[in-house]
Amino acid sequence: MKTFCFALVSCLLFSASATGEKVRYARPHLLMEPEELARPEVAQHYVILDARNREAFEAEHIPGARWVDHDAWQSEFEDGKDPAAWSRRIGDSGISSDSRVVVYDEGKDTYGARIWWTLRYWGIEHVRLLNGGWHQWKSLQLPTNSEPSEAVSPVEFRAAPQSERLATLDQVLDSLEQDRLQIVDTRTEAEHCGIDQLENQRGGAIPNAKHLEWTELFDPETKQLKEAAEIKRLLNAAGIDLERPTASHCQSGGRAAVMAFTLELMGARRVRNYYRGWSEWGNLETTPIVVPTVTQ
Repeated sequence: MKTFCFALVSCLLFSASATGEKVRYARPHLLMEPEELARPEVAQHYVILDARNREAFEAEHIPGARWVDHDAWQSEFEDGKDPAAWSRRIGDSGISSDSRVVVYDEGKDTYGARIWWTLRYWGIEHVRLLNGGWHQWKSLQLPTNSEPSEAVSPVEFRAAPQSERLATLDQVLDSLEQDRLQIVDTRTEAEHCGIDQLENQRGGAIPNAKHLEWTELFDPETKQLKEAAEIKRLLNAAGIDLERPTASHCQSGGRAAVMAFTLELMGARRVRNYYRGWSEWGNLETTPIVVPTVTQ
């Protein structure tokens, strides 16, 4: 089965900004600007998580930040089970069910979004991403700290999986027949079109999946998310409907977490992360795959 895979191009779409009305994020509280977090009276109310690699954190970090082992969290999540282990893991990070958390990474990265999504999945409600991450923090010459972080006191936390945030293989397969989920592929165009298979047995795309590469959501200079009007244009061009139940996917959950965050930021309310993504779909013999052709 062949479909056409169109590269993202600038589109002449009517937007609210054309009338002078500013398009805004529907849920701006999911983002935190660096200038806001730099205020001590704000920072004191948050657990600040640094999702960069350990060496970068130890060299320099945001004052008061705690290091979180992104790679361990990625490998341990698997299929969203074992709440007892995650209760310990999150509690040992000093995070309780009523904690307010802000996460940052290098900027224009997937690490922070994966940690954000994982915390939300396990029941932490108040989690924000730092807009532009470490890159923007340094660009604004905000205060940093090179001293070792203080030991974190473990707290009690009971993980409560939010199943509506996770898409499974069976749910995605069922959606192909029942049209229950809008599938959004956040991988590169080369992956989506089967040119780059990575280490998977098969390359290509889930049938009828919309494609929007996750990097398109960021300003390449500031590493911050693009303005709401520009994101809306990108979503429109890709045929992504914010009102439809959606499952985003990539290879293994990180890029899909960026898309899930962005869709929620823009107002979508029923967004799942098909966490296992192409690492599962592309290595099974029974999953339907289309191989789109690239058109210029």
